[in-house]
Amino acid sequence: MTINNLLNSPGEWLRGDGPHSNIVVSSRVRIARNLRNFPFPGWAKKADRISVLECVKPAVDALPEMGEAYSIFSQDFSALEKQVLVERHLISREHAAKGLGSAVVMNKKQTLSIMINEEDHLRMQSIRSGLNLKSAFKLIDKVDTELADKLDFAFHPQLGFLTACPTNVGTGMRASAMMHLPALVLSEQINQVIQAVSKVGLAVRGLYGEGTEALGNLFQISNQVTLGEAEGDIITRLNKVIEQIIHHEVNARQGLLQKKPVTLLDNVGRAYGVLRYAHSMASKEALNLLSYLKLGVDLAFFPEEFQHVIDALFIETQPAHLQKGSAKKLQAEERDTLRAQIIRGKLVSFPPPDADRALAGGGSPPAE
Repeated sequence: MTINNLLNSPGEWLRGDGPHSNIVVSSRVRIARNLRNFPFPGWAKKADRISVLECVKPAVDALPEMGEAYSIFSQDFSALEKQVLVERHLISREHAAKGLGSAVVMNKKQTLSIMINEEDHLRMQSIRSGLNLKSAFKLIDKVDTELADKLDFAFHPQLGFLTACPTNVGTGMRASAMMHLPALVLSEQINQVIQAVSKVGLAVRGLYGEGTEALGNLFQISNQVTLGEAEGDIITRLNKVIEQIIHHEVNARQGLLQKKPVTLLDNVGRAYGVLRYAHSMASKEALNLLSYLKLGVDLAFFPEEFQHVIDALFIETQPAHLQKGSAKKLQAEERDTLRAQIIRGKLVSFPPPDADRALAGGGSPPAE
């Protein structure tokens, strides 16, 4: 499979049909593993990195889950192609900076991605649409077991799996959910939620992980503790917290409908007007406005069938995706013009927000 084949497919997790997918965009479980008797990638010499790659990549390519996979050495694809994969959350920003001695393998459905020689020798991740942490963990646990039969992982009887960053020692697992929380932001409750989540040992990050901004009202909620807690317990605890946040977001949406309908309609209506008619649109502005259009669909301001249009635009209007789809190199101003053009084209049949229908129906319940 080529990068173009990959880009022409939205990927299973981007289809937005998982449980609670109107609030939980995706669930991800990532596992870090290292080979025994090899230095971690950050300290390894080029010869060591190449030796690890030669050992690991054939085992990854041979996985039953990697039939018709996209498998490539990092030095063989462009910086633009790497950035496209970052925008789809299939590789990390750190891995995009790697060259000789690194590689990535991902399945056709884009639900399984394995980075070789990132911060650790192996960074394996499974992504699912909606609140699907248990399903994501089941897949990655199976892959981990299969690779453990072929590779000698670095493991300490007291500490567990050894990783480049001490915060990953133990299970080596990070589980997270990408959540769309516009109502909590609009009702100014988001800081309370973030503080509550932090107190129970979970982390809240932005769209592209640690150190990034929560663009489009998208927040990543993940575990911080990997030592002294079993994988299943981590998944169960995180799942419970995510369900509580879903409950708070639903209540915030209902509260806005009932107590601040003008504020809600103003945000949805302004987003519709600007997106529908603007001729220049920066990436950050587009994500934030699309967030309110997505909220509008969820609350029945717009027909439900337009949800997939909005979800697709979140990805298609990212800088690297725009550049990849163009026949020439685009400057920032040209990208902004093209972004606005694509959005206008996709929204040409999008009806104006119907406040009466939304207020009469009270908004749609969370997807099950």
